[in-house]
Amino acid sequence: MIALHPEYIIDQKERKKSVIIPFDEWEKLMYDIEELEDIRSYDIAKSDNDKTISFEEAVKELEK
Repeated sequence: MIALHPEYIIDQKERKKSVIIPFDEWEKLMYDIEELEDIRSYDIAKSDNDKTISFEEAVKELEK
């Protein structure tokens, strides 16, 4: 897990409105989010019951 060091911007009633985190922590979060999106896409593709074809077959189909 990423150790976060957030700072908050608050309004006049001291309600949190925004978060500021160090840039390197933000980059790590974005990387992890992209990884999760890839995993979700993979899971969706694997659960799809469509027929799969080999790479070579796909190339032949595209060349037609």
